[in-house]
Amino acid sequence: MNRTYEIMFIVRPDVEEADLDKLIETFSAHVTTGGGEVKSVEKMGRRRLAYTVRKFNDGFYVLLNVAAAGSLISELERRLRVQEQVIKFITVRMDEEEKRLAKVKAIRDTKVKRSAQPIAPVQQAPAPVAAVDVAAPAPEEVAPAVAAEASPEAAAAV
Repeated sequence: MNRTYEIMFIVRPDVEEADLDKLIETFSAHVTTGGGEVKSVEKMGRRRLAYTVRKFNDGFYVLLNVAAAGSLISELERRLRVQEQVIKFITVRMDEEEKRLAKVKAIRDTKVKRSAQPIAPVQQAPAPVAAVDVAAPAPEEVAPAVAAEASPEAAAAV
């Protein structure tokens, strides 16, 4: 059963461009002769490494998208491991990720977006009328009573 894989490998920085192309062709030919399919090859160029790998601080990054059986991928990894020009590689199985992303996209497509819905006119409620308390004394009536409680002289003055 063929599955989709991403194989990224880093080639030594002292390798010539022609040798790099020949190395990529070798790996691609191995995949196709083994019954797999190379979907895409992306040469990402020379980049600085995050840390020193085999005394190198930078290298050429290459990304292969491959559809192949697991046994073919393990053989390709073995060849990457013994190739002196390749200083680091990683293989990631992508078919499970693609299934998960398709499922999430299907769920998102079924939901209605709020931005796609028409905007309903906003109805304003009438403003509430402030209630007036008739039993409360006026502020002028409260002031002398407060002043009388504060001092006896102020109470006599009133």
